[in-house]
Amino acid sequence: MKGFHTAIFLGGTLSGEHGIGIAKQKYMELEFGAGGVAVMQRLKEALDPLGILNPGKLVGPMPAKE
Repeated sequence: MKGFHTAIFLGGTLSGEHGIGIAKQKYMELEFGAGGVAVMQRLKEALDPLGILNPGKLVGPMPAKE
């Protein structure tokens, strides 16, 4: 177990002074779970429906709605 996995396993967080960066996005589910990331995506979509505020920076794009 290395890097981000170790930090989360030891009770740490991915977040740093400037939040979650692009390099750490793929590890967000390790810390927050799929449900937590989905909530963040929905909040981002509700607050920024046009996707113009830091596009792709908070969480990745929402999956296509069926």
